[in-house]
Amino acid sequence: MVIVGIGADIESIARFRNLPYKENKPFYRKIFTKKELEYCTAKADPYPHFAARFCAKEAGLKALGRATDLKNIEIIYKSGTPRLRINGCQDLKIFASLSHAKDWALAFVILTI
Repeated sequence: MVIVGIGADIESIARFRNLPYKENKPFYRKIFTKKELEYCTAKADPYPHFAARFCAKEAGLKALGRATDLKNIEIIYKSGTPRLRINGCQDLKIFASLSHAKDWALAFVILTI
């Protein structure tokens, strides 16, 4: 296994909390896939989950080294572990770690071949 990219990102959860989902659905639909929206909005407090997924998408872009639409990156769970699926990158194995605490969310992404 060869590492071809590493990315990290950190975001304030307040950034998402200050944009309530019900009043800003177009904003969220630009960033998150239908499955991600369903996952986050099913939580009692969706904003840490939105922030962590946003971090993972940004970390994925940094690891990839090129821009793509954020909806082309989806956070999925494989055997209980978060992974990223990036459209057009089926040849890469993508590892992710997401976390959130009181005020902050962060993510790390590693791309391998």
